[in-house]
Parts: sequence; C-alpha cells; structure tokens
Amino acid sequence: MNYLDFEKPLAEIEGKAEELRALARRNEEMDVEAEAKALDKKASDMLVDLYRDLSPWRKCQVARHPDRPHCRDYIETLFTEYTPLAGDRNFADDHAVMGGLARFDDMPVMVIGHEKGHDTKTRIERNFGMARPEGYRKAVRLMDLADRFNLPVVTLVDTPGAYPGKGAEERGQSEAIARSTEKCLQIRVPLISVIIGEGGSGGAVAFATADRLAMLEHSIYSVISPEGCASILWKDAEKMREAAEALRLTAQDLKRLGVADHIIKEPMGGAQRDRDATIAAVGKAIGALLAEMDGQSGKALVKARRKKYLDMGSKGLAA
Repeated sequence: MNYLDFEKPLAEIEGKAEELRALARRNEEMDVEAEAKALDKKASDMLVDLYRDLSPWRKCQVARHPDRPHCRDYIETLFTEYTPLAGDRNFADDHAVMGGLARFDDMPVMVIGHEKGHDTKTRIERNFGMARPEGYRKAVRLMDLADRFNLPVVTLVDTPGAYPGKGAEERGQSEAIARSTEKCLQIRVPLISVIIGEGGSGGAVAFATADRLAMLEHSIYSVISPEGCASILWKDAEKMREAAEALRLTAQDLKRLGVADHIIKEPMGGAQRDRDATIAAVGKAIGALLAEMDGQSGKALVKARRKKYLDMGSKGLAA
C-alpha cells in the first residue's frame, strides 16, 4: 500500500504487524497473533483519528492517492456491454478521456470520464488524466450521440485540469472546453456527474456542468490547484495548505455552497482502502440520482439545469 505523508505513523504500526505475521509464517512455532491483533487495533484507532477531521490540504492528498479507483475501474465494474467510442472525427483520439455506450442496471447510457492510469506506462499513455482539445471534442460528439438516441449521460471526473501544452493551445484548448461545457447545458437527457478524485479547473467543469453533481467524500473540485493558487497569490507554492483552505474545494464545502448535490461516503481511510465498497457506493448514488429525473421531458431538464447554474451566480452575488 502507498501511504501519504500524514499516514507515516500508521504505516509503521501496520508494517510491524505484518512483520510479526511474516515471522510466524517462517517459524510455525511462534505465536504472535495476539500481539499482531493488538497492533491492528492500534492501527485501526489511529486510522479513525487521522480521518476524523481531515484538513482541506489532506483531502487534496487523499483525492490524488494513486491507489484510488479510477474511471476504468468504475466502468468495468458498474457498467455492462461497454462499447468504447474513439476519436473526435477531426484530429485524433485522446486517451485521457474514455467514453462509450454501455448499460447501467440494464439501462442504456453514455458514460464518459477522465482516466489517469494506474502505473507509469498507463499514466504516460493517459497523460495523467489531462485532456487535450480532441478529448473534449470527443466528449461533445458522444453527448450529441446520447442526445440523439435519448440516452442518459454519466460522467466520471478525475483530472488535475486540461493539458496546458503548446500543441493543445494551438488546437484550441479553451474553445474545446467551452464547447463541451455548452453541450452539457444543451443536451435534453439526464446528465449525472461524479467527482471521483480531482476536479480541476475548466477541464473538470467541461464534464461536470450536470443536472446532479455528486462527489466522493474525500474528492476535491476547484477552479485551480492549491499549488497553482499559492504560486499566483503568494508567489510561493509551499503555501498550498493556506490556499486549499481558502479555495473551499472539499465536498463538504461545496455541498454547503450548493455546487455539489450529493456526497458519497468513502470507507474509513479513503477509497483506496476498500475499492470495491467505494465503487458500489458510487453505483448506488448514480442509480438514485438517475431515478430522481426519471420521466422528465428534455425541455424540463434543460430549463432546470440552466436555472440551477444561474441561481448559483445570483446567490453568490446576493451574499
């Protein structure tokens, strides 16, 4: 298991318990189970203490944990008959964005998401979940297809932000993000978005301008990363803790502000501690949110979605 910086004391205790059991496996005459169980209990109590009241910066670290389930894991587990659709019909296929036709609880849907990759090879192939313009244009094409065939759209958001490279800018990165955001507002079918890790900047907004936005308990959603914010405001990226606090980027903050509609509880210690339970919880939330919009006309969906985002701005100005 990969441990975060603030989990190092926990790593030591769990490591000692595993060492004892490894010794017992090599020497069958040793009886260390009682001592190992005592360490397990101590580790369990420490885990609860560590995760009882995480600071915004620590939530950022948990949201970025490499062992959290990624888009591909959710698609493979929650959706059946997944048929990937590739390319933007203009330039290329962006591997940072997965998408295609599938069934969710036997309901035909279109699923789209950012994929970060799970090891060095796939992270490079997926560009660490940072989409280029062709990724957003692929998403627009898939949302158009879903609209045409009256298929609900489910998006899984996990990106530090859109890729800021020279080639991406030359091919119209900001325009592609804007078109994807616009398409989210236009489609006449239910649109459910789940922040499963990081929701960074316009790269996340382009998938998350939804009828219902759900966030995993330790996920984050922000206009900029804490490090980027600190670099701009204080000229010092090391002030990321203060920036994370100021940005109000946690699921709990965003629920209070009316940006997120639903928080999905994670297992104790984060999604990486029990991937199967996390994926099941996300599936349950998606089903419930889709059920809320069952039977609504396309016109009513577009009107309610537009009102939702217009009200956010007016409430903020009034405050």
